[in-house]
Amino acid sequence: MRLNQNILLLGKKVVLVPYTSEHVPRYHEWMKSEELQRLTASEPLTLEQEYAMQHSWREDADKCTFIVLDAEKWQAQTGATEESCMVGDVNLFLTDPGDPSLGEIEVMIAEPSCRGKGFGTEAVLMMLSYGVTRLGLNKFEAKIGQGNEPSIRMFQKLHFEQLAVSTVFQEVTFRLMMSEPEQQWLLQQTSHVEEKPYRDRWLEPH
Repeated sequence: MRLNQNILLLGKKVVLVPYTSEHVPRYHEWMKSEELQRLTASEPLTLEQEYAMQHSWREDADKCTFIVLDAEKWQAQTGATEESCMVGDVNLFLTDPGDPSLGEIEVMIAEPSCRGKGFGTEAVLMMLSYGVTRLGLNKFEAKIGQGNEPSIRMFQKLHFEQLAVSTVFQEVTFRLMMSEPEQQWLLQQTSHVEEKPYRDRWLEPH
């Protein structure tokens, strides 16, 4: 999505940056993992296909993707590559042409050492807030494999409620309706998040 290609979102634990060609090699290595393929219902791609996918996602108006960086590592390393700070990604898909207020959210913390630290939770909260304030969304869905207990617990903790279970796809669909109280709660949870122009940090003295 071109809308977010010049935006950086700075949280406490994670930094969200647009998915660029710089991130593709690390992302490609992650997706060789059979575990991640299973959890994300993905097929392995060649490196060339991964570059093509990154390019199309940047251009598609119905896909908003951010790479999740470890904020502590990102802030500590002067001139470090973003690739070395990558821990996962978070996505919003505008899947229903008949309902532009609905977004499907996905999050992946690919680095095993970075799981269980709250990175996924903050990334999802930041993405929900971005969806509400920048994309005009007020309904969110998440489709999670039935065996992915950590993700199921996380989305339940973030006020998502079970909507449906598919035995065919072995996944559970959760939904969050963004009522006024929910929106206030969300904005409170993300009040610390700073939006900055992407790439400016490399110009700042440390």
